[in-house]
Amino acid sequence: MRKASTTSGKALEASYAVSLLVAKAKKPFTIAEDLLLPAAVVLAETMLDKKSADTLKTVPLSNDTVCRRIDHMGTDIVEQVVEKLGDSFSLQMDESTDVSGNAQLVAFVRYIDTDDICEHILFCKEMEGRTTGEDIFNVVNMFFTENAISWKSCSSVCTDAAASMTGSAKGLVARIKKENPLIKWTHCVIHREALASKKMSPVFHDVLNDSIKVINFIKSRPINKRLFRSLCENTGAEHTELLLHTEVRWLSRGKVLNRLFELRAEVHTFLTKHGSPHATLFQNTDWLAKLCYLADIFRKLNELNMSLQGKGTSILNLYDKVGGFLKKAEMWKRACDQEDFTCFPQLDAFLCSEDVATAPVKLVIVGHLANLISGFHSYFADMDEKSAQLDWVRNPFLLSEANRSKLPVSHQEKLMEVASDRGLQMKFGASTLTQFWVCVRQEHPELGQKALEQLLPFASTYLCEASFSAMMLIKTKQRNRLCLEKSLITAVASLPIRMTKILSEVQAHISH
Repeated sequence: MRKASTTSGKALEASYAVSLLVAKAKKPFTIAEDLLLPAAVVLAETMLDKKSADTLKTVPLSNDTVCRRIDHMGTDIVEQVVEKLGDSFSLQMDESTDVSGNAQLVAFVRYIDTDDICEHILFCKEMEGRTTGEDIFNVVNMFFTENAISWKSCSSVCTDAAASMTGSAKGLVARIKKENPLIKWTHCVIHREALASKKMSPVFHDVLNDSIKVINFIKSRPINKRLFRSLCENTGAEHTELLLHTEVRWLSRGKVLNRLFELRAEVHTFLTKHGSPHATLFQNTDWLAKLCYLADIFRKLNELNMSLQGKGTSILNLYDKVGGFLKKAEMWKRACDQEDFTCFPQLDAFLCSEDVATAPVKLVIVGHLANLISGFHSYFADMDEKSAQLDWVRNPFLLSEANRSKLPVSHQEKLMEVASDRGLQMKFGASTLTQFWVCVRQEHPELGQKALEQLLPFASTYLCEASFSAMMLIKTKQRNRLCLEKSLITAVASLPIRMTKILSEVQAHISH
């Protein structure tokens, strides 16, 4: 026997709307039926009447229903993105492991829309077996084939520098270049910054390792953790917990060392009571001075890292931020060489309050800053040249004659026309850089397209990293069999759901 299932249009629309809220909140699908619907019924009975409450009960919100709704909306989002790609777009890709140990490949796409450059998640695919460059390419290529996307339209790809991505023979980029030899590869600026700041002298490396050992001694044992918290509360310390160091987290070192330095008195008391040999470190002013410096310099590196994160970034503004940091690092080096440590507040305050020989400290600090500057120049070798070449994109109204003369004559002519257009000059001040060049492309197609080609490539894999954080909230130990793809796409989607189209499709399916 088959029973016909009928759902009113309003109930169906409400079902999709609630399912979208569940996906955006990254909550289990069962929350709709177990909490949201009962809460809505109670509210309706209390605030309105029983008839209204009974009407709400007709909204289908079971676990399986919410799952189907989210899958349907995720499919609609991908269809919208694919339709908007056009003949030029850029990719960023990264791979991570979820709570079940499965490798998840996430890709974001950036494309030119009607009035701006937009970026959106393209897919999240589970990798079966290995995650070599060839395997990653096969997954991406299959998606492109299924959705009739041409590799010739992909102008650039941004990844980290893992061997699977950049291997000269079997890496992903090498494999893509066989399909499109003109494609450009960008090494994620945030990864480059993390790599450039990672190298330290043996002296500072020992300080960092000793700090981690102290933190692990307190944090790794529950009884020690409780006793240390009690000690901090009794002494009125601002914080009651130390932070664990995690190598893969970009901001970990700075936060860990700052917290350790802030709680150095409590840590010394605790280590002394427990007979730890590391207690003597917190009586060694030379060691504490080095800890101060590391806390200060990593805080500055964290500030740089945070400034590089975010949506809508391009190689122009990220290179500007890195260039600004390098100039400051040169200034810090010169100041420290003259024993002026005011650029490092915690170190300066410590040296003023303690009897510390500054000459040995100055030597290792200047050496570290020299290595840091050298590391940044190594990983950003093309920065100054690339920035100078793109000054005309950054601001066509302030371009010097010397920089303009480096461009082809046809581009120089168009730039002169743009620079003389007062309407465009007003538009430049009232819109973003990408919106401005999309507007220029309407009047000067060739010049506008050339500028947009410089702004289209991703400069970092920040969006992928952010989606991995969302992935950890969606797929938990309690939901370890969840298929992530459509849940993640719907959760991080910025495009509006085409609800009218979806509802008409569902109603047509029900009627059949």
